[in-house]
Amino acid sequence: MTESGKIAVIGDIDSALAFRAVGADTFEADENSAKTVLKNKVKSGEYAIIFVTEQLAAIMPEELEELKNLTYPCVIPIPSCLGSTGYGETSIRRDVEKAIGADILGD
Repeated sequence: MTESGKIAVIGDIDSALAFRAVGADTFEADENSAKTVLKNKVKSGEYAIIFVTEQLAAIMPEELEELKNLTYPCVIPIPSCLGSTGYGETSIRRDVEKAIGADILGD
């Protein structure tokens, strides 16, 4: 459990750069290193929130699903600098529907 409130961003360097400007720790990753980088950041226990670009989140759904049962960190898919793939919105919609039993975010 973390009390630090620290934020990490995992993604390509261009997508993470803006977050660095507001004080987030950024970690460059690609399809080959994303799972390892995520695992290391979760294991460190120092981050309350970890943002992962949608492109990387889409290649590791099992790892992200396992983390949903933890209090910390909260792992959130975000669009990259290339734009949204819709993965993050779909993921959040599914989680909200599971939590309350209805799709309140409907189109």
